[in-house]
Amino acid sequence: MTAEEVEGVPLSHLDDPLGDDLGVSKRDLLDHLLAHADRMLPLLADRALSVVRVRPGSAPFMQKNAPKGAPEWLRTEAVWSPGSKRTVHFVVCDDVRTLVWLANQRAVEFHVPLGRISDEEPTTLLLDLDPPEGADFSAVVAVARLVRQALTDAGLAGAVKTSGSKGVHVVVPVTGSGYADVAAATRALAGRVAALDPSIATVAYLKEEREGRVFVDSTRSGGGTVAAAYSPRARPGLPVSTPLSWDELGDVVPADLTIATVASRGDPWATELPDPQRLPADVVAEGHEIPVARVAAMHEGKRRKKAARDAE
Repeated sequence: MTAEEVEGVPLSHLDDPLGDDLGVSKRDLLDHLLAHADRMLPLLADRALSVVRVRPGSAPFMQKNAPKGAPEWLRTEAVWSPGSKRTVHFVVCDDVRTLVWLANQRAVEFHVPLGRISDEEPTTLLLDLDPPEGADFSAVVAVARLVRQALTDAGLAGAVKTSGSKGVHVVVPVTGSGYADVAAATRALAGRVAALDPSIATVAYLKEEREGRVFVDSTRSGGGTVAAAYSPRARPGLPVSTPLSWDELGDVVPADLTIATVASRGDPWATELPDPQRLPADVVAEGHEIPVARVAAMHEGKRRKKAARDAE
């Protein structure tokens, strides 16, 4: 690509380094996003987008609010953020023009919530598998297979992708349930996964309690965001959060799945991403009896501090 304008968006410094120690140019990022636009845009459309941007000489930074000077045609949506207790004006990436504009802004990572702005229900249940420090990827693969078994036992199906870092995301398209019920079902499924083999999987939110096991994180379904499929990550070589087939899961090396290599892959999710499913009532009910992991960890932290003070 040699043009300095794409989709009517003026582009600059395309052949400069994208950021410090990343080993790629801004043009490399743009080419990746354009090559996968038809797969990415359905996953980004009508969702409040948070991006991680990079600049030479600066550390990567998360941006939620649309920047000053954004073009008038750019779609933004005002969304109240309970966490920061303010209204955030998110960019919404519905088309290739917006994707190109974001590439020119050096937006490397694309993080989206599990529901659309126009819907009151989430579209996705997500289990995030986080390996312990120093663990081989095979440890995450083993727990991902437990997730698949737990889903099958519950009458559900999911698809799998790398996180773009060291972990794995298991994605379950859902319909007909509100955020609280999806979050509850996620907690129930995470508990069932850990129960299948407690020696390798845990739902312990506190790192010191994981004891070298893979953390089955259920907290993303409570209103968090996730790196979208095909989103690069701001690490050397720009590894990509890459959709996989279940059969190839044990054969991939996540660090090898970069913007330089994923273009030659097919689209496993074309056949392996299930249609939206209704959550079983027993799974939802089970989850509502399980405390939210962050809340439980907060209370445990307070209990430990009090115990320490009492001991003194």
